[in-house]
Amino acid sequence: MPLADKIRPRTLDEVVGQKHLLSKNSLFRKVIESGNVPNMVFFGPSGVGKTTVAEIIAKSCDKTLRKINATNASLSDIKNVCAETGSVFTSDGILLYIDEIQYFNKKQQQSLLEFIEDGRITLICSTTENPYFAIYPAILSRSNVFEFKSVEKDEVKKALKRAYDLLCENYMSENKESEDKEKALDLIASNCTGDVRRALGALEICFLGTGGEINEKAAYEAIGDFALKLDRDGNEHYDLLSGLQKSIRGSDENAALFYLAKLLEGGDLLSPCRRLLVIASEDIGLAYPMASVIVASLVDTAKQLGLPEARIPLSQAVVLLATSPKSNSAYLAYDAAAADVRTGKGVRMPDYLRDSMQPASDKNKGYIYPHPYPNHYVLQQYLPDDIKDRKYYEFGDNKTEQAAKVYREMIIKEVKENK
Repeated sequence: MPLADKIRPRTLDEVVGQKHLLSKNSLFRKVIESGNVPNMVFFGPSGVGKTTVAEIIAKSCDKTLRKINATNASLSDIKNVCAETGSVFTSDGILLYIDEIQYFNKKQQQSLLEFIEDGRITLICSTTENPYFAIYPAILSRSNVFEFKSVEKDEVKKALKRAYDLLCENYMSENKESEDKEKALDLIASNCTGDVRRALGALEICFLGTGGEINEKAAYEAIGDFALKLDRDGNEHYDLLSGLQKSIRGSDENAALFYLAKLLEGGDLLSPCRRLLVIASEDIGLAYPMASVIVASLVDTAKQLGLPEARIPLSQAVVLLATSPKSNSAYLAYDAAAADVRTGKGVRMPDYLRDSMQPASDKNKGYIYPHPYPNHYVLQQYLPDDIKDRKYYEFGDNKTEQAAKVYREMIIKEVKENK
């Protein structure tokens, strides 16, 4: 049996972390202790106690417990549980715990609706993904959602000490207090990213490898680099990319460098490269048009170098973008134009702008070639008739775009005055 299962808490008081849910005076705890358990959704990262709390709740009520893991269950498994309702063996109802419910498709989740609607089944499910995206809305509307958070270092250390005591009992090792032991436990607790299960796995390896004489050096080896590895399909990865972009957009180069470091130290090079290329145009844009050119060069250099050297040009790109003036005017202008396209406006463009399906003699009829005119500009309609007065682009308030605005106003004024 894995160490995490051997020391799994049997009461809510033994659970480490989640004090916002499990403290004596919390509403969640009072509801559980009342015995009237509602349908609930637990969401949060792995190894923070979702399954443990669900099992404690199930054992505390009088309902028949059934467990399903959505990673390997099918629709027939759900139907089998539903078929048990109403029998003499489940007269008090069934409490169904579904772990990793995000792996159930819409049809599988819908099959539960009738039974949780009339109370024959009380549903508790857990997910590591955002439930508002991963769970069918009709299930959510009938459930209460509770967030489980990463476990704090001091709380993780409590679980580690309990596990260490158990390991000593099982392997008949002497459990003695020492500075080396405390440093090792501190190191594991600090580097498990709030995941108790992961911390316990590292402790077990450390213990077995040292015969119980755990120390800081062994803890480093047991930990490896798991604290730095990212789930590239999970929320943490996208949260870090979001933090990187929002920090640059907010002109905070220090925060941006931190999120870049989290991504690169986790071994991800391509995602921050792509995001930095987007940021250069989306958030800096026309306020400093050369930023996109420079960042493209730095990203190309980073890809050629690979990690760990790639951190050097990418950190340069991050600081450049974060400290540059900002403008999203071009990006917003495109979105405004795209909105008209999606609603079917501007279907018929002016004939003199068209290049196809016209006789050669009429191809440019009515079109005025601007270059022979002063400032290479002439007043002429380019948009379709139904949107001819649209203004999608608004000049930003930065130096570069304001200079362009002054030039635009000057050439238009000259044309009007010379008419």
